[in-house]
Amino acid sequence: MGVAITKLIPKKEINIADLKGKVLAVDGYNMLYQFLTTIRGPDGQPLTDSQGNVTSHLTGLFGRITNLMAQGVKFVFCFDGQMPELKKKEIQRRREIKEQAAKDYEAAKQAEDTEGMKKYAARTTRLKPEMVDQARTLLDALGIPWINAPSEGEAQAAALVKQGHAYAVVSQDADALLYEAPRIVRNLAVSGKRKLPGRMAYVQVEPELITHKDVLEELDVTLEQLRTLAVLIGTDYNIGGIKGIGPVKGLKLVKEHSQEAVFKEINWQEHWDIPWQEILNVFESMPVGEPESLDFKGVDEDAVVDLLVKKHEFSPERIKNSLKKIAENTQKGLSEFF
Repeated sequence: MGVAITKLIPKKEINIADLKGKVLAVDGYNMLYQFLTTIRGPDGQPLTDSQGNVTSHLTGLFGRITNLMAQGVKFVFCFDGQMPELKKKEIQRRREIKEQAAKDYEAAKQAEDTEGMKKYAARTTRLKPEMVDQARTLLDALGIPWINAPSEGEAQAAALVKQGHAYAVVSQDADALLYEAPRIVRNLAVSGKRKLPGRMAYVQVEPELITHKDVLEELDVTLEQLRTLAVLIGTDYNIGGIKGIGPVKGLKLVKEHSQEAVFKEINWQEHWDIPWQEILNVFESMPVGEPESLDFKGVDEDAVVDLLVKKHEFSPERIKNSLKKIAENTQKGLSEFF
């Protein structure tokens, strides 16, 4: 969703070592989509094996997760379930953008515009069901638990933190705060680099911790006001929000007026045919589940090799080295325990 309030909220810089032994909840669709968008060849197309099967999502997932597992970080993945009705219009909007991007890519290809090809190819990204199935198979092989959410994966990830099953949600934006996630970890990449949105460029970053309590205190707002602010500046259910209202102006409005008065002040009905109450209700009533426990199993090396090496032609040496680092960390952890 990417609610544009991230720049307003307080963040604390942390190290990967601070997360050792902690469980992080991940919106699976979100992470896989990021890998498909960013891990691409010189022409902007995703990586594939010799049979033409896309492997960018597996490359990113295996590389990111095993590196962090080797440093003692644990994960649980949440995958989207039934889409909220209000989100269907946004999905249609994204589909139209992809269709236009495909046309722009072909034009850039004809013009031998390499940068244009990279830019537009990334915008045509589609996360297909078989890619999600492959990711789940890899998670199983790595011993990482995953669950299917009743609805939005990010809401489920936030719920796992609230329920005490995880320490924080992994996310680049502040959306999980609207679902009352106690903690969010941003910039979780071993390389320390993050791709800039819409550009083939990267910036140096460090992991950051955002806590729900600190956000409400720093901004001096309630959860209701935070959600109202998000609707004003735009969510997945009302992209772009209200024209002319950004985070700073929106924050001022929610502090000066009651919730109902805010929407009356901005003449909501002139901008949207969706009642603002319906959008807020999505955040307030999003269905989530609660597992009895999370089953963290050991790595099944044969299963990892079967999927990545035998089926998708990954380098055996690379896979072996990554799994060896995880095993070494596990043995180190056991020796520290005893």
